[in-house]
Amino acid sequence: MHAEKCIDVQTEKPDAAVVRETMAQGMRALTGDKDARDSWARFIAPSDVVGIKVNCSGAPGIMSTPEVVAEIVRNLTAVGVKPDQIWIYERFKNQVDSVHYDRYVPKGVHIWTAESNRGETDGYDPATYVETSFFDEDDTRSNLVRLVADRFTKIVNVPNMKDHGAAGVTGCLKNIAYGSFSNVARSHSGTVTNTYSFIGTLAAVEPLRSRTVLQIMDGLRGVWHGGPFSPSRKFRFYPKRMIFGTDPVAVDRLLLDIIDDKRKAEHAISVWDRSPKYVNTGGDHDRNPNVNSFVREPGHIEYAAHLGLGVYELDKIKVASVEV
Repeated sequence: MHAEKCIDVQTEKPDAAVVRETMAQGMRALTGDKDARDSWARFIAPSDVVGIKVNCSGAPGIMSTPEVVAEIVRNLTAVGVKPDQIWIYERFKNQVDSVHYDRYVPKGVHIWTAESNRGETDGYDPATYVETSFFDEDDTRSNLVRLVADRFTKIVNVPNMKDHGAAGVTGCLKNIAYGSFSNVARSHSGTVTNTYSFIGTLAAVEPLRSRTVLQIMDGLRGVWHGGPFSPSRKFRFYPKRMIFGTDPVAVDRLLLDIIDDKRKAEHAISVWDRSPKYVNTGGDHDRNPNVNSFVREPGHIEYAAHLGLGVYELDKIKVASVEV
């Protein structure tokens, strides 16, 4: 199986039954197996402790869909992983609480956040961190989520199809990097950001890099402007598709075109437009798709490729399309 292989599954009716069939067809196409259980068994063993990295920063309007997460859990248990060896994880409790994943998954599955609603941050590993100063800030250290460092043996990454004002898009790389480390918002505290290099730098840290074995991009819903928080319903859209792969760079390269094509269709400036003339920090970004809060850095995906995290060139990415 090639790391640069991606499976793009499109569906017209993304209810729970169709999500199940979408997941099965996507995984079978990714691995070439006839039985989806065999596909999952290529990545996950019954003894594994599995983290499911969801994205809830735009919840309750946009997030890793509960039906998608529930189907991932069902497939994990089908290959022998016990519910208490499965952890749905994210950084912020208030975001996850608004989704109610507990209503969709079996009893025993952990729903865990690194930070509580009271601001407690003991969910990070003090021994695994990246230290760098962007603007002479007091706290220059970003620590890895504790469970990634000392408990998970495998991670399934479940990002959304989202625009991002600083990074260009929020895809596999940003979800696993900024969602697994503390103190990351400082990288885009000014109009000129450090997302270009910081996202890939974090995603390359071990053991996060090697334990993230599967990318399942949830594009049943998406955000084409105003991400990652999706404050306005008018900037949400419904791609009704999911992308399966093992290569976060390749999947994110496809995401760049999906978001940019949608922005072009809405007559909005491109995610590639880095002109300072469109940058306005006065708050218009949340209402006007032709205003940026930052100089966007969609080049963070190509930068990650240079770190060895995956394949960036479109002509080297093998995309198979499936309709459900």
